[in-house]
Amino acid sequence: MEKRIGTALIIVDDKSEIEKLNKYIGFHSDIIISRQGLPLKDRTNNLISLIYEGTTDEIGALTGKIGRLKGIRIKSLVIKNSIAEEVS
Repeated sequence: MEKRIGTALIIVDDKSEIEKLNKYIGFHSDIIISRQGLPLKDRTNNLISLIYEGTTDEIGALTGKIGRLKGIRIKSLVIKNSIAEEVS
């Protein structure tokens, strides 16, 4: 199956879900290229940014699990990875 590259912005509104969120991210670490956590000053929520590369099924499994967590919001963007195809 064709690989895609993408990014996701995760907003953590409920910190009680962090353990599950980290578990899901860790389970799918084979497709994650980069992870950056950003605490927001003077706010109760935090941001996590992910960059990943995988099949649409792999990416969907990760983002779908995260999207079902209460108090966690996710928005993702996926594009065809033509750069990786040119290198191989």
